[in-house]
Amino acid sequence: MRRTKLGVVALGATAALALAACSGDSTTGESSSGGERAPAAEAGGALDLAGVCPENVVIQTDWFAESEYGFLYELIGPDAKIDTSGKRISGSLVAQGKDTGVNVEVRFGGPAIGFEQVSSQLYLDPEIDLGLVSSDEAIQNSKGQPTTAVFAPFEVSPIMIMWDKAKNPNFHTLVDIGQTDTKVLYYETDTYMQYLLGAGILRASQVDGSYDGGPSRWVTEDGAVAQGGFATSEPYIYKNELDDGRSYDVDLQLINDTGYPVYGQALSIRTGDKETLAPCLKKLIPIVQQSQVDFVSDPAETNALIIKAVQADDVSVWNYSPGLAEFAVTTMKERGLVANGPNAAVGDMEEDRLTRMIEILEPIFTGQRKELKAGLAPGDLFTNEFIDTSIGLK
Repeated sequence: MRRTKLGVVALGATAALALAACSGDSTTGESSSGGERAPAAEAGGALDLAGVCPENVVIQTDWFAESEYGFLYELIGPDAKIDTSGKRISGSLVAQGKDTGVNVEVRFGGPAIGFEQVSSQLYLDPEIDLGLVSSDEAIQNSKGQPTTAVFAPFEVSPIMIMWDKAKNPNFHTLVDIGQTDTKVLYYETDTYMQYLLGAGILRASQVDGSYDGGPSRWVTEDGAVAQGGFATSEPYIYKNELDDGRSYDVDLQLINDTGYPVYGQALSIRTGDKETLAPCLKKLIPIVQQSQVDFVSDPAETNALIIKAVQADDVSVWNYSPGLAEFAVTTMKERGLVANGPNAAVGDMEEDRLTRMIEILEPIFTGQRKELKAGLAPGDLFTNEFIDTSIGLK
């Protein structure tokens, strides 16, 4: 559900194969920001990760570089290296302007990993230390590929369903849409849709799981359909970046606001690695918290790195404009997508929300014959023990 260099197009298996085939021929290869390493952190201090964390902290995302994950790119120092063949950005891991003594590598997901789930990548590649795993994905894979969330970048998930305001002036919520015959386009694998159907918010006769990420159906219907997406992305794209001068003002409802309190793209580890990584996470997660605070407060430099990385890859299907980057950050703040939890800390998670997610998803996954961990409980899915409750947005 993202913008590409050829317009908004489908990013299915064909695109993934094309991306893999082209990546080895990229003329860009690896580029560097040219900057020097930052001054070293005080030895043994809170920002010194040497000897505590892996020499190279590897983080797997679920999409290309974008501002939604700016808190990760904010960690990369002035010596950043953009690897268009390997689909990653790396450099010294910097906190509060200090070199922590280790490096960080942020890997792209989506087409870059054949659209595999991040939880699957964590178990396929032992080099990966952390990955972005939404809580519905964690529940789905709780038996075979268990993950534990250690930091929630989104207090509210940006997943939404949108509609054209001019075409549908009487729509204010998804309940309104559910009382009509309006088609609702979504990715067939989106679990939230099964919740919306089960809750009676939408009807099976009106939902269409053939959505492929492109705007063609929306344009053909001239905005007469509703469509899934991200509040931080599609509203700007459909207003400003569609081909042939097309422009739509959209309204939307966040899926969170329908009673589906998913933690989107939570920074997670393999559950079995918790004891080994605990000394590192105790120091790293507060650094990540501060990185989120710093990014949303002043995103310009990191957004520039994100845009540079996208533009450097001349064979990628991904495009990312400065306007979209700015819109994403503004939306994250204005809609409370990035915000403090109830205790004024950024990144912590609530047990009640995960209890509710388990209640919602157990019957759905059981009906799909997907076996969950027996007796699955919220404590199997997350921990707040590494969160510094003094670090939050002001």
